[in-house]
Order: sequence, then structure tokens, then C-alpha cells
Amino acid sequence: MFLLTNADVYAPAPLGPCHLLIAGERIVWMGAEKPDLPASLEVEERDLQGLRVIPGLVDAHTHLIGGGGETGYASRVPPLMLSALSTAGVTTAVGLLGTDDIVHTPGALYAAARGLRELGLTTYCWAGGYHVPPVTLTGSVRGDMVHVDLVIGVGELAISDHRSSQPTFDELVRIAGDVHVGGIMTGKAGVLHLHLGDGERGLELVRRAVHEVEVPARVYHPTHVNRRRVLLEEAFDLVNLGCTIDVSCFPPDDDEDTVNASDAIARYLALELPPARLTASSDGGGCLPVFDEERQPIGMDVATPSTLLDTLRALLAQDLPLERVLPVFTSNVASHLKLPRKGTLEVGGDADLVVLDDDVRAHHVMARGRWLVEDGRAAVRGPFETP
Repeated sequence: MFLLTNADVYAPAPLGPCHLLIAGERIVWMGAEKPDLPASLEVEERDLQGLRVIPGLVDAHTHLIGGGGETGYASRVPPLMLSALSTAGVTTAVGLLGTDDIVHTPGALYAAARGLRELGLTTYCWAGGYHVPPVTLTGSVRGDMVHVDLVIGVGELAISDHRSSQPTFDELVRIAGDVHVGGIMTGKAGVLHLHLGDGERGLELVRRAVHEVEVPARVYHPTHVNRRRVLLEEAFDLVNLGCTIDVSCFPPDDDEDTVNASDAIARYLALELPPARLTASSDGGGCLPVFDEERQPIGMDVATPSTLLDTLRALLAQDLPLERVLPVFTSNVASHLKLPRKGTLEVGGDADLVVLDDDVRAHHVMARGRWLVEDGRAAVRGPFETP
């Protein structure tokens, strides 16, 4: 048991000075007055000295076994280690496959997610990858959602990208229908997490799907919508049709057409679009290739989970209130993906929290009641991580 005292809590709504009692993996009490607990409980007390405490970040787009592979076997990105996520404030991560859904397999992804769970993180998986038909463990999307506990939907199915299977409208809506029904049957998210490339068609297929078929708009969850300015505007229009969109916290680059995640989020809020229909993800562990005019790779970088807090820091530097931007990284994601007890700080919720220092960095991180990060350093590492 832990008693965290003198915390400035954002749950994500601001609660002001607060004390939190943690027992096992849950928050069991919160209040403004410090409780008088019997010594027999053997509670470990930690004074947070007025530092801000926020829910653990929920990252819906992580390449847990590494992405890449665009230029051959040597271009495969190494798997994400526990500390890469925990020191970035991520306590819940959804793993996926990308361009390479052949060498990278659903079984390997599931095993990595399970391994991180054993180390204290909460993890889930998307079925499939860029291509059609989606690669699965059981032979079907609905089968994975019904029989595989961690699978909550399909992602990152690629559209408007030269690396995709160029899915037709009928193929897209058939997969969306399977995901939706899988969600109904299981109580899971039932979300189709869509990778958006820089193709001129943009979100055309999704717009058609929302207008022409019966699958609810909430099923479609396009990501990377800030990779082009015109795509971001398309995505904003889609929100008004009932979709939730996802901004990618790409590292800064020289492409004038890419919109920084912080600017995209700030613009969304300024337009007063539905606040719950925006999420942000890191693409952590994913390869960020650069292509020439012939669509041949000429360079690459790797995305990291740390860009989530970088983006939050940039938003606060624009004088946006923490309580206004924090849901994009926490409660909005958890709600849209139907992840119980995640994304908020409340009695009965999971003890997933981040103690921010004055520079908006992860000073301490607790996941499921266990300290994974203390004083800015990883307190728990995987068996193959070096200090």
C-alpha cells in the first residue's frame, strides 16, 4: 500500500491538492485531508510536494516488436523495451503491425504484449497490419476479437498509401463490419484504426463509408491525420460526422506540409470541435521512412513514445490549460477504446499515474500500483535491458 500525499491532481479535471491511497493495483481512496491510517497497514508514504499528478498516458499506436522492414531485413526496428514506454509516462499501450506484417507476425506481437504485462504495463493489440486481408491469429478478425483476450480491433490498416493493398471500398467496409460485430460480441472497442498515407485520396473511402453503410462512424479511427494540412482539415470535417481522429506525435521535420501534433491539437480545440473525439499517439517503435518522388526510400528515422510528453509540454508552452489538453492523451483514448479503469484518476480506477516535474517530464511513474520510474529513472527494467 502507498499513501501519496500533497499531490496537485489532474484526473484529468483539476482536483487541486489531494492525497491518494493505493492498495494493490487500484486507487482505493482520494481526499483533501490526510487520512489517519493504523500502523498495522504498513503503508509506505511518499510526499509529492505539490507536484502535478496525471493519469498514465494511453498510447493507442505502438510498434511493440518494432516496425520498419521497408528496405530489407536490416531495416527492421528493434522491439520497444519497457523503459522506453515507462519513462515516457505510458502505462497502457496498444501494439500493432505496420508495413511488414509478414516477418512481423500476430503471434510475436501478442507475445510481446504479454511480456510487457508481466513486467507491469497494461497492453492490448490490434489485429492485422497495413494489408488486406488482415493477418490474424485465428483466421478471422471476429475470431481474434472473440478468442484472443488482448485484441480490441484492427489496425493499422493502410489507406491512401503506396505501401497499402490499395483496398477497395467494399473491402474496407467489410472489415469495418467485422470489427463492429466483434466489438458487439465481446464488449471490446470494435475500432478500425486506419493508417493514413500522403495519397491524394485522403479520407475519401472513410467519408463514403460513413455516408453509405450502416457501420457506426465511431468504428473508424484514422491516424497520422496531421501528416498533411489538407488531410487534417478533412479529418476535422469527419469528426462532425461522428468519427474520432488520432494525431501522431511525429518528431519535428523539415516538411512544411506536416502539422506538428501540438499545433494540430491546439487548432482542433480552437475550432471547438467535440473535445472527446480527438486522441494522440506516438507511433513508438515505428519506422519513419523518407521517400523520393519515385516512392523509393532514401532515409529513415524511428518514432519514440517520448513524443507524447514532448507534445504535452509544447501545448502547455502555448498557455493552454493542462486540464483542457490532457484528455487527448488519457481519458479520450481510454474511453474510445473501451479500456476500463484507464485514463482517469478515481477511486476504483487502476493505479496508473505520472508525477510530472516542473519541466513536464516523468519524475515518477506508477503502473498498476507498482513504481516503474522513480526520480526520472527506470526502477523496473526488462530482463534484457541494460541500466
